[in-house]
Amino acid sequence: MADGIPSVTDDGDRRAPPTSQRSEQPVVRPVPPSTLPGKRLFIPATAPLKLDCGAALGPLTIAYQTYGRLNADRSNAIMVCHALSGDQFVAETHPVTGKPGWWELTVGPGLPLDTERYFIICANVLGGCMGTTGPAEINPDTGKPWGLSFPVITVADMVRAQKLLIDHLEIEQLFCVTGGSMGAMQVLQWATAYPDRVFSAVPIAGAARHSAQNIAFHEVGRQAIIADPEWCGGDYQLHGKRPERGLAVARMAAHITYLSETALHRKFGRSLQNRERLSYGFDADFQVESYLRHQGSAFVDRFDANSYLYITRAMDYFDLAAEHGGILANAFRTARARFCVISFTSDWLFPTPESRAVVHALNAVAANVSFVEIRSDKGHDAFLLEEPEFHATLTGFLNGAAEHRRLRP
Repeated sequence: MADGIPSVTDDGDRRAPPTSQRSEQPVVRPVPPSTLPGKRLFIPATAPLKLDCGAALGPLTIAYQTYGRLNADRSNAIMVCHALSGDQFVAETHPVTGKPGWWELTVGPGLPLDTERYFIICANVLGGCMGTTGPAEINPDTGKPWGLSFPVITVADMVRAQKLLIDHLEIEQLFCVTGGSMGAMQVLQWATAYPDRVFSAVPIAGAARHSAQNIAFHEVGRQAIIADPEWCGGDYQLHGKRPERGLAVARMAAHITYLSETALHRKFGRSLQNRERLSYGFDADFQVESYLRHQGSAFVDRFDANSYLYITRAMDYFDLAAEHGGILANAFRTARARFCVISFTSDWLFPTPESRAVVHALNAVAANVSFVEIRSDKGHDAFLLEEPEFHATLTGFLNGAAEHRRLRP
């Protein structure tokens, strides 16, 4: 245990209340963190986390899950960094939704991130709503939910919090850091901010900065939340309300960007939803409309609206080159990790040229980097789905890195 950091408690026997039916009473938060299973690291107010915005955040809680076993020399740990709508429940039944973990096709025995070989760690990001300190938590100075008084965070702040966890676990160097989308941003931040702590890095379907188009999509989502009358200036918890409609619309808009036109057409086309003819109204005539409404409705059951604002803003602020004189290659001059950059042909949210820009910057400083563009018509979400070439690439890279690292059982 790291000096000055208290021990972790495991609330593994607790379970979240069922969410199949909504209570008629006001619901002030999607998930009470105290009901969630898992592990938590508590950092006292005497050792606050210094944020990019200038604030110092403490006390601080980091909720996380682990899978597999840490080997004797603590050399087999893989940090999985989750995306915007993800959380720490990577490879198990989600305690709120009852659905499988978001990366169950990749993490587990015999899978690319083999839990019989590696020790997998995933922490709910700073600003999240699954147990890690965020805007829905209680501000100890006021006794009320943080709301918009929560300090604005960055991807670098998220990684600083994760480093506190790795320090607590007494892991000197992570064997690998990997993740897709916003997770890829965290991977790049890890490799550049803490070069001695990362042996290998696999950023998937990501970029070194958020594009203007992606910022625009995020702003649409944020404005949908802010325009909801039940947002109450961010103080909806104090009023026993939740901006469910705004958050659902934000999720619907974002979800479209995760898919490709081909995937949408293959799955839905122009098929009608439970009807034989058009209604000439504004119900969900088409299956794709019903699908998006379902995605929005399901999302509000497990996510906090203010967390959505804060996390999307953190992604918007991410620009690795800006931190290094506007030259991306400068960000990687001290990086020592072995890199494998992965993109997908049909990903228009984080298209392949953005991954190539990272590769070119790494090549410019003679870094150890490989690059694979996976042919897939499933869009940005391909890294979450069954993609044999992607899984083979990830497995092959990790095997090679393990051989080079002489990873012990």
